[in-house]
Amino acid sequence: MTVMNLEHDHPRISADPAIMGGKPCIKGTRVPVYLIVMMFSEGETMADVLSAYPHLTAEDVRAALAYAADRTADSVLPAAE
Repeated sequence: MTVMNLEHDHPRISADPAIMGGKPCIKGTRVPVYLIVMMFSEGETMADVLSAYPHLTAEDVRAALAYAADRTADSVLPAAE
């Protein structure tokens, strides 16, 4: 299992227990990573995300997707019985 250093590996992402219950967010915002991933899963585009959250940049959105990818890369589901 890979250990991730949030500040080093994902400097645009922060997790603070006082902000959004500690959920990973775009640093300096209250926009959680899961929300960005969910928007893409529902068919939204980069332009849609940036329109909904004009204070974010395309780099912020890509950072959220990279963080989510890293968090799930080593996940293993149990085999179906």
